[in-house]
Amino acid sequence: MSANTKVVTRLLGVILLMGGLAWASVPFYDWFCRVTGFGGTTQVAEAGSDEILDQTIRIRFDASRARDMPWEFRAMQPHMDIRIGETGMAFYEAYNPTDRPIAGTASFNVTPYDTGGYFVKIACFCFEMQVLQPGERVEMPVTFFVDPEILDDPEAFDTPAITLSYTFHVTDMPEDYAALAPAGAANQR
Repeated sequence: MSANTKVVTRLLGVILLMGGLAWASVPFYDWFCRVTGFGGTTQVAEAGSDEILDQTIRIRFDASRARDMPWEFRAMQPHMDIRIGETGMAFYEAYNPTDRPIAGTASFNVTPYDTGGYFVKIACFCFEMQVLQPGERVEMPVTFFVDPEILDDPEAFDTPAITLSYTFHVTDMPEDYAALAPAGAANQR
């Protein structure tokens, strides 16, 4: 094997390795954030905590919309105080003031980011796409708790408040909805 062939083979190997690492980085980063709560990524559980402490924490609620989202969207209460481990339920309200159905999805995080691994959602409107008809107003619940293990984390144990933030984005209307919608209703974006 000539020197040039060895160089080309090594370069191709490096290119393939770098391409593979680049391809794997997005799913790995997503997994890392879900496992660690990095960047304010919340956790998900099927049931509430088995342990409820006497210590309370304030949960603040924030709502915003992407620039192209025509809905009105707001938290129905600015905050609530709950005991750590206690299951809480808060409501957000969305209103579609347009003359057409609009689909939307909510992105979310919590701050401070150190608390993401301890903020656990049991049920949330953000788990599914929402479709609002013209003039429709809905109340959307989120059920959650703060994991008592937050008190074992030196970075998060003395956090006085956690802010749960949602941002609604326009989403393409699902094909199955477009087939059932009245003529022209699915021409939404």
